[in-house]
Amino acid sequence: MAQQIAMTFSQMDATHYKCTGCGYHTHMNVSSKPERTRLSAEDWELAALQLIAEQGVGALAVEALARRLGVTKGSFYWHFRTREALLHAALERWEQYGEREVLGQIEQITDPRKRLPELFRRVAHELQPHRVYAALLKALDHPQVVPVMARVSQRRMEFLTTAYREAGLAPPQALNRARLTYAAYVGFLQLNFTLGLPRLNHEEFDAYVEHMITTLIPA
Repeated sequence: MAQQIAMTFSQMDATHYKCTGCGYHTHMNVSSKPERTRLSAEDWELAALQLIAEQGVGALAVEALARRLGVTKGSFYWHFRTREALLHAALERWEQYGEREVLGQIEQITDPRKRLPELFRRVAHELQPHRVYAALLKALDHPQVVPVMARVSQRRMEFLTTAYREAGLAPPQALNRARLTYAAYVGFLQLNFTLGLPRLNHEEFDAYVEHMITTLIPA
């Protein structure tokens, strides 16, 4: 909830909301290598996540990705046996990114009163992971998506509950606050990516995030 859990966020200024250093957007220089070695498995996984974010899980197809990457399908089969194998690897990359680059880094903040505000601000600007998450919410009937979303949600709930406890809330209150926080996060994604609401500019979105911090984090 990588420098997370869209390239515009409703109508927010994308120049303010880039996912920098997140591991999703590596530059591919493929001009000087043979086709079957010039694209790595990581390149295919990143392209798959981009396509999922833009068009949903159902749009993921080997031929479509190959056209997007400017290669033949033979390049794909050098790394993956099936579309399902690519989907599994791409979802695993997305999950590990949130675990390692977002939650893992926030856990290193020793002061629990600073940990939650930093989490809120950090997650608020993780646009590409948000877009993937929103797309996966629409694919909860997919057998490969369900276990990933269950693990991610459980881990994030545990993280939030622990953070609220360490910030001074009693265990029952910490759990309820974690539920409220996570529900607000998922609900905002649904409103934004499904309905295109709310339409916030940069300043309005930052004000919304600060309002969430003031409302949900114990003083």
